[in-house]
Amino acid sequence: MTEAKGLIDILGEDKVLIDEPMKNHTSFRVGGNADIMIQPSTVEELKEALSYIVKNNIPYYIMGNGSNLIVGDKGFRGVIIKLFSRMCHIEVSGEFMDIKAGALMTVIATKALENSLQGFEFASGIPGTFGGAVCMNAGAYGGEIKDILVSVNVLTKEGEIKTIDVKDLDLSYRHSIIPENDYIVLSGRIKLKKGDYESIKNEMSRLSAQRREKQPLNYPSAGSTFKRPEGYFAGKLITDAGLKGYNCNGAEVSEKHAGFVINKGDATAKDILNVIKHCQDTVYEKFGVRLETEVKMIGEF
Repeated sequence: MTEAKGLIDILGEDKVLIDEPMKNHTSFRVGGNADIMIQPSTVEELKEALSYIVKNNIPYYIMGNGSNLIVGDKGFRGVIIKLFSRMCHIEVSGEFMDIKAGALMTVIATKALENSLQGFEFASGIPGTFGGAVCMNAGAYGGEIKDILVSVNVLTKEGEIKTIDVKDLDLSYRHSIIPENDYIVLSGRIKLKKGDYESIKNEMSRLSAQRREKQPLNYPSAGSTFKRPEGYFAGKLITDAGLKGYNCNGAEVSEKHAGFVINKGDATAKDILNVIKHCQDTVYEKFGVRLETEVKMIGEF
């Protein structure tokens, strides 16, 4: 494959995977093969690889650790750019944390705790990476990324690195300007505040217990499947529609929390998509509310 050879020349063989099973890279544990997956470890490598991809009109998709992603069973034609463990450095300076895009939110939370920094507790159980969290203004338990973010460094499709202040990102519920501008998050800065170590630890433990109690964490999923419709809660609408436990070949609306579609066995991406669509259609038919997915879907189903 010519594209793969070009990328190997740029990155080296160890950072280019060919015909890679995406089920090994997503929390849903489903998905066909990507033609190519690359895992750059520096901004320069990423810039050079992106330039090659764009110049050769190769379709591409940016992913973190795949915790909010469904890849179709027939795979992805093009290049998956995975920014994860090779670009995950975290640096603490007083009340500021400078974070690479691939850093896990759980690891950032631990680092904040180690430094007695308060304000990241809400995000301590979010399973994604920092880059993904910034892109969608991730939030939980009353907190959002926009509450603590100072600025982000992004790479444009043209290869330019820009620093964008938080006020210019148009952060709102599960939204930022980053995807619509084809920006790639490289890193960002957050500002927390000094707090008491034990109090921070206790709050993280409390939220962790709440998650375990209310969410089906023992099954593969992508977290909350649907965005919260204005004036409603997706889980309640799905419950009221009588869909708790609805199952399609192992893809199921969780009995524990109807806002989660889970993989209880050997479900395919298509099975999960069928459950999602059934929830959307039934809720609209019964209540006139359209459920929009929070989970991203790419590739051929």
